[in-house]
Amino acid sequence: MKKVGFLVNPIAGMGGRVGLKGTDGVYEKALELGAKPEAPNRAKIALSQLSELKNDIEIYTFFGDMGEVECRELGFNPYVLGEKKDVLTTSEDTINAAKLLKEKNVDLILFAGGDGTARDIYTALGEDAVVIGIPSGVKIHSAVYATTPKKAGEMALAYIKNEKGKIKEVEVIDIDEESFRSDIVKTRLYGYLKIPHDKKYMQNRKAGSVLNEESTKRAIGRSVIDSMEADCYYIIGSGSTTRPIMRELGYNGTLLGIDLLYNKKLVKEDLREEEILDYIRGSKAKVVVTPTGGQGYIFGRGNQQLSPKVIKTVGKENIIVISALSKIISLNGESLLVDTGDLELDKELSGYVKVIIGYSERIMYKIGD
Repeated sequence: MKKVGFLVNPIAGMGGRVGLKGTDGVYEKALELGAKPEAPNRAKIALSQLSELKNDIEIYTFFGDMGEVECRELGFNPYVLGEKKDVLTTSEDTINAAKLLKEKNVDLILFAGGDGTARDIYTALGEDAVVIGIPSGVKIHSAVYATTPKKAGEMALAYIKNEKGKIKEVEVIDIDEESFRSDIVKTRLYGYLKIPHDKKYMQNRKAGSVLNEESTKRAIGRSVIDSMEADCYYIIGSGSTTRPIMRELGYNGTLLGIDLLYNKKLVKEDLREEEILDYIRGSKAKVVVTPTGGQGYIFGRGNQQLSPKVIKTVGKENIIVISALSKIISLNGESLLVDTGDLELDKELSGYVKVIIGYSERIMYKIGD
């Protein structure tokens, strides 16, 4: 029987919807702001894809909310490793758990978290195991993650059934969260992990912007501003492509947060999910988003404040997608992506969308299902 390791970082992603741009070092603050766990549900979505193999595989996991709960809720009968803890899990817990899975010689490790979790997995394993990341964090730059939790499970299923045998070494990248919260992006390559590779399932690593795109971004920003409707809230998503909108209007803007405009005036910078909802309920609103470079996500990577509740309140028809053409070309024909955490909403958002690529210039591009 194939052995599968299943590991959950239960606090991964909790800082996203409350605008903290991560959870490292700010867990207590995230709780104070009303943050709810995101990783357990996303881990269940992935693991549920293995239900057909329930009696044909051995699952090794960890006490409580590090994996055991999700396994038992889905009807699996896992081997539970480690010692039960009643306190907050730490990076050290993830590292120790991964080492225990290595000792059990598992064929595959399926883990839920963000870039910090991937870094901990690398610290424990190096390149000595095959892994698949279930995207659950705020910042997910590393290519070790599947495009969505469901795809992570589907990739695991295909690998276990020997339908996908190709293995690839991919980068483990993390950023300095303290700098990130100050709108400064400092990335570092920590090493490489082995994954079953198939572009249909796995995301690319995050790519940066090119400096000569700045004039294009300003033209895009001016195009958005000139088409703004009166008495309508404009939710400006994170990223360097959206920032010129704020700059053209005389505001600094929040590079890695969510800002709000009304009649071209700043309402508030760096909003949390609930703050956005408080403003736009019962009012007309539009949201401006841009794909992540090299990956193509318009929702679900670094902008979790734009939650399913926010998106549904705004409405699909009021989503404005902007991008430099070079960023679209860098996707090599692959679809734009969404990973909101709501599978039905992800399906609803799929299809073709207009993308503003210059001043009054648009192309049609597909959002994948």
